[in-house]
Amino acid sequence: MTAGAGTVRWGILGPGRIASNVARDWASVTGGELAAVASRSPERARAFAEEFAIPRAYGSYEELLADPQIDAVYVATPHSFHRAHGLAVIAAGKALLMEKSFTATLAGAEDLVAAARAAGTFVMEAMWTRFQPAVVRLRQLIADGAIGEVRNVQAELGVSRPLDPRDRTFALDLGGGTILDLGVYVVSFAHLVLGAPDRVSVSGSLLPTGTDAESAYLLAYEDGRAATLSTSFLAPSPGMARVFGTEGWLELPPRFHHPDRVILHRPDAAGRTSGEPEVFHLPPRGAGYAHEFDEVHDCLARGASESATMPLEASLAVQTILQQAADDLGVELYERE
Repeated sequence: MTAGAGTVRWGILGPGRIASNVARDWASVTGGELAAVASRSPERARAFAEEFAIPRAYGSYEELLADPQIDAVYVATPHSFHRAHGLAVIAAGKALLMEKSFTATLAGAEDLVAAARAAGTFVMEAMWTRFQPAVVRLRQLIADGAIGEVRNVQAELGVSRPLDPRDRTFALDLGGGTILDLGVYVVSFAHLVLGAPDRVSVSGSLLPTGTDAESAYLLAYEDGRAATLSTSFLAPSPGMARVFGTEGWLELPPRFHHPDRVILHRPDAAGRTSGEPEVFHLPPRGAGYAHEFDEVHDCLARGASESATMPLEASLAVQTILQQAADDLGVELYERE
């Protein structure tokens, strides 16, 4: 599955906005080569290939998947196409890195996971947050008992985005709305720290296009732990995350989904903040996309079909919560072929 001296040859399926960000940051990736790009528009594929010096441009996804010189495919199409395109990559026998959210619906995620496991093909959701050095350090601090027993997680992501029905982020048939665009970040972070909740409560509001404008989540656990999360296209917010424990708390400053540091706070005997917080400066390599590709390369080198940091069960657990949010708010999520 590799070319050259362990180099994984990548194809990009869907040269949109996020794919451009990834290609622009490719110099930070180790052990991988951007070898091809595919779009349903031959002109768009050629323009993308020329901009980022990619050797081959295909005017159909089928051509990319039939290319024997491609080892792995990064899918960056709109959410509602993820199931169909992911299944096609798996059927082609190529490793798959699926842009978040994993799929548009829980049923789509279940189909993708079942296909991956049946084929023994490597599949991972591209949740870059889990691989950021500051987030890796946060998990280590929690595991080392730096803040005692974790009891609560808070995370929010809000932007001010004027309604434009022509924009993908507001299109119901393309998986628009905050649930899949922003909710996946806050929910995945809470799951990373606390695991799957026992109960989920969701509130929010809808836009005229049928997508959600804002969503708030309460994830509750039988032992009393909880996560309070929020996303919005109406109200901009810092984009901060905090993890509270019995002996202190950890903070990921804005924007928490690609932070450059983690901050450790410890209280004094009276429960007040004591002294200066301990700051761990851990900026990502480049813009931060490289770390998730490094994880794929490492897993492929070891013959692993899943990532321990972003396993398929985690994608299913997060998609379960996002599906409930959509159902509770009356947002109709569906998959396209």
